[in-house]
Order: sequence, then structure tokens, then C-alpha cells
Amino acid sequence: MNFVYLSPHFPPNYYLFAVQLNNLGVNVLGLADEPYAHLRPELRSALTEYYKVSDLHQYGELIRACGYFTHRYGKLDRLDSHSEYWLETEAMLRTDFNIPGLKIQDMPKIKRKSSMKQVFIKAGIDVARGKVVHSLAEAKRLIKVTGFPVVAKPDIGVGAAKTYKIHNPNELEQFFEQKPPVDYIMEEFIAGTICTFDGLTNQDGEVVFFTSHQYSQGIMETVIHDDLIYYYSLREIPADLEAAGRKIVKAFAIKERFFHFEFFRTADSRLVALEVNIRPPGGMT
Repeated sequence: MNFVYLSPHFPPNYYLFAVQLNNLGVNVLGLADEPYAHLRPELRSALTEYYKVSDLHQYGELIRACGYFTHRYGKLDRLDSHSEYWLETEAMLRTDFNIPGLKIQDMPKIKRKSSMKQVFIKAGIDVARGKVVHSLAEAKRLIKVTGFPVVAKPDIGVGAAKTYKIHNPNELEQFFEQKPPVDYIMEEFIAGTICTFDGLTNQDGEVVFFTSHQYSQGIMETVIHDDLIYYYSLREIPADLEAAGRKIVKAFAIKERFFHFEFFRTADSRLVALEVNIRPPGGMT
């Protein structure tokens, strides 16, 4: 098997994926912009070959790299980075080289929060009321339904970057005066504890491992206040959380992938779906 691993050196703990693939007899073909000498020794020894590009954002260089790997090793069987940041780049390369996995046409529903929301609703999972708003007038009509506070966040975004909690009309007007030129989704604020459903599916989309984590506070509050956060694994996973997680796996047709789903658990024990990440949980922790 030929496995192209984008950015195998970052996040730093992800080198272990390359090590275990190598232990299973896989040709691990590293592709990144980091000098080979800077890779940790365990990673270097796990790679069958490493191709350095000047910048992973230069798609033409990635095409040439994968063309080289194909010429040298034959058909590329899989390509991944296990990082949310590179999802679209991975999808483009899989599409161009006909590699199994998520393709370009799969990106909207796993990148756009508004598209995720529609999949959740179709699967019968509760969501926060909201939609993409393009103007102050649209936002005011939404808030007549939801009330304040509301949360505004990029429709496509990683983590809680550029996310705002808006408490009153003055803050709403300030938001639109300073709003970045991207689509924003605005939702009612849900008070609750963040819990997750994390795991791994096989090539048939069956969940072969799952767990759950509970957070000490919201990601948005942590980012806005530059605060600390901790989370812990639950010993027993609530039945309603497992059921909701399995519904989402099926609704998004997640196959041979890690997944990380986030929910709010409200004071009255209601589960509200927050977002889907097609990656291992934890990121750089």
C-alpha cells in the first residue's frame, strides 16, 4: 500500500501515525515543506521516501510530488494529513489522482457550518437556531426569533477564530461595521457543557472505536479570553450521545476516517449538535 502523508511532522504528535503505518508494512510517502533534516528521527525512519516542497499551499508543487510518487511506486492508495486545515487540499489531490476518500464534491457539508446544520436536521439531531446572514437587516430578523445573545462565526472556519458573542443592538451594529468579508453564520447562544463523540470508522463506515470527552468550558470563551481549557475522557458514554454520534456518522457517510463531533449538553440534558470534524480528536494537545 502506498500512503501519501501530507505534513507528517505537524502537529508534532502525529508522527506516530507514520510510525504505525510503517510497522504495518505500508509505504509511507511524506510530503511537506519542512527540511528533511528537521524531521524527528522516528519519523524519518518510518518514511519510505520524503518529498520536500517550498510551500504546501503551492498546489502545483503537490501535483508534481504526487506524480513523482506515482511514477516511482505505482498507484497511490491513500492520502491524508489527519489535519482539518488541509482537508480541501487532500480532497483536491484525491480527486485529481483518483484516490479513495473524501473528494472535492464532499467538502461543503464538512466545511460549511450551515451545510452541517442541514445534515444534522435531516438526521433528527437538535441544532441551535440560526443561518448565514449577509446584512444587519437579516440579522435583526433572525434575532426577533432567537433573542440576544447570539453567536456569529465564519461559516467556514477552524476552531473559534473570529467568533463573536453579541449581547445587544449596539454590539450587533459594531459587528457589521467591522465584519470580515466572508460568510458568517449567526446562531442563538446555547448555554451548556461541551461534550464530544470521537472515534474511527472502517472502510464500510462502521464505527470500530469510539470515546467521549467533556470540556471544562467553551472553545469560544477560551479563544476570546486567551484562557486555559482542559478536557477528560468519560468512563461511561451516555446512551443518547452514542446514538446521536452514530446517526451523524451515517448521515455524513464517514468511511475509514477519524471523526470528532462536538455537542452542547444543556442544563435540561438536551443534546445540541455543534459541528463535525473529520480528523482525530485533540489536535495539538
